[in-house]
Amino acid sequence: MKHATTRMIFSYWDSLRGERMAPERGEIEPGEIRHVLADTFILEVVERNAVIRLAGTRICAFFGRELRGEAFARLWQEEAASEIARAVETVLDETAGVVAGLSAVTDEGASVDFEMVLLPLRHRGKPHARILGALSPAVVPAWVGLYPVRHLATSSFRVLWPAARPSKLVRGDHDGSATERRRRFIVHAGGRG
Repeated sequence: MKHATTRMIFSYWDSLRGERMAPERGEIEPGEIRHVLADTFILEVVERNAVIRLAGTRICAFFGRELRGEAFARLWQEEAASEIARAVETVLDETAGVVAGLSAVTDEGASVDFEMVLLPLRHRGKPHARILGALSPAVVPAWVGLYPVRHLATSSFRVLWPAARPSKLVRGDHDGSATERRRRFIVHAGGRG
């Protein structure tokens, strides 16, 4: 995590989490993260599809529109939407965070680099319901709010495992059985370079 915003959001989320896999959405206190609120968002997950429930003012300014109610994948080009869907699935299925390096360009040719973090939240006791995120620029450009970015492009992607995985299961989390581990086992395409 390169950006102070990303580190602050992760630290706040991790402190709320305690011994659980993920904190409750209702525990998020906007005043506690007021310094980075403009760069944060909350996703609602409906049938495995992430929809923007809340988006900070700077994020909306970068895109030149209110993002509430919009499909999260729509922020990427159509052919790259599967990358972000995979990141959301990782957050939901593994109850772990994801950090990604992103870039964007405006129609006028201006560019900006971002760091994004996605962190799982429970909602009213249900897992796989909400995601807390932040999208922060490396440097806030002078043109923000004047020229909207069209789409994000992902340049890097890494899973963030909390330092101490909880020892007790919370209702709704997997039981660690061999059957459950096999069901959750994922093979990623790769190769030798």
